[in-house]
Amino acid sequence: MRPSLVIHGAAGRMGRRILALAVEEQIFDVVGAVDHPGHPDAGKDAGTLAGVSPLGIKLGGEFPQKASVVIDFSLPQAAAKTAEWCEKCGAALVVGTTGLERAQMEILTAAAKKIAIVQAANMSLGMNLLFSIVGKVAAALGPEYDIEITEAHHRLKKDAPSGSALSLAKSICESTGRDYPGCLVHGRQGKDVPRQTGTIGMHAIRAGDIVGKHAVIYGTQGETITISHDAQSRDTFARGALRAAQWVLNQKPGLYSMQDVLGLK
Repeated sequence: MRPSLVIHGAAGRMGRRILALAVEEQIFDVVGAVDHPGHPDAGKDAGTLAGVSPLGIKLGGEFPQKASVVIDFSLPQAAAKTAEWCEKCGAALVVGTTGLERAQMEILTAAAKKIAIVQAANMSLGMNLLFSIVGKVAAALGPEYDIEITEAHHRLKKDAPSGSALSLAKSICESTGRDYPGCLVHGRQGKDVPRQTGTIGMHAIRAGDIVGKHAVIYGTQGETITISHDAQSRDTFARGALRAAQWVLNQKPGLYSMQDVLGLK
C-alpha cells in the first residue's frame, strides 16, 4: 500500500508539477489538493489542472481527514494551518514555501517536537550541494576575496532575495564568522558607495519566466571565481520535494533539511 499524499498550494506552478509527477511515478496516492478557498480553479479536478488524468479529487480549501505526508508550496502565512493539521493527524510535512518569517519558523520548530518536518528553501540536489560548499570555499579563500551573490527568478516571484540566496549567505557567514544578516548589502545605489570589507553583496533579478539562477562570486586582485547553479525546469524542485517526502516518512519527530535528506551533513 502506497503512502498517502496531500499537496498544499496544489494550484500553483510547483504544486501542479508535484502532483503530476507523484501520479506519473506512482510513489504516493494523492488524497488531497489544497489551495486558497477563493482560488478561481476551486472545485475543479486536481488531476486535470495538473495535466494528468482526472483523479476524482477536487481542488479545495480544506485538508482531508488523514494523510501520511503533506508537501507544502503555498504561502508563508499558511504555515500555521498546515503544521496544525499535520500535528492533529500525525502526518509528516515537507515545506518548500519560501519567504518564511521568524514567527512562522517558530511554528514549524514547535510542531517538529511531535512530527517529522523537512523545511528547505530549495529542494534541488544541485543547489543543496552549493549550500554545503560555498562556505568552505569562502573560508579557504580568506578575507581578501570579496563575495557577491546574485539570484534571478521569474517576474511573478513575490519575495526577494530568494530563500536560496539567503541560505547561501548563511552558509558563508557560518563558515567565516560574518554577522548574518548584518553583513548583507542589498544592491547598491549612489555616487559614493565603495565596497566595505567583510560585506556580502546581494542582488535580485526578476524577469520573464526564469526558473531560478544563483551564483556566488569570489573576487580579489587578479582573479574571480564563480560557483553557479541554473535550474532549467521546476521538475528539479518537484522531484526533490517528492524525494524528501519519501525520506521524512521514516524519521523521528524533528526539523530536518534537504542536507539531511541527501546525506550531505
